[in-house]
Amino acid sequence: MANTPSAKKATRKIARRTEVNRSRRSRMRTFVRKVEEAIASGNQEAAAAALAEAEPIIVRAAQHGILHKNTAARKVSRLTHRVHALAQ
Repeated sequence: MANTPSAKKATRKIARRTEVNRSRRSRMRTFVRKVEEAIASGNQEAAAAALAEAEPIIVRAAQHGILHKNTAARKVSRLTHRVHALAQ
């Protein structure tokens, strides 16, 4: 248990950041899931539209430290390849 005032404040700050990060991570996963569901349905237009919505969310998550920037780039790249594969 935190004893000093600074440690107590740090605990409060960590709790607030955790809530914000959890919300952002959940939002990102929701948008990624929408892309994957559109890919699974085989609808290329819907998948492309879902990807266009998901990409900025993923990049923003990386900017806020939810993901590493390379992880975000890899996720976007893999989803993009899967969406483009539907067209063929």
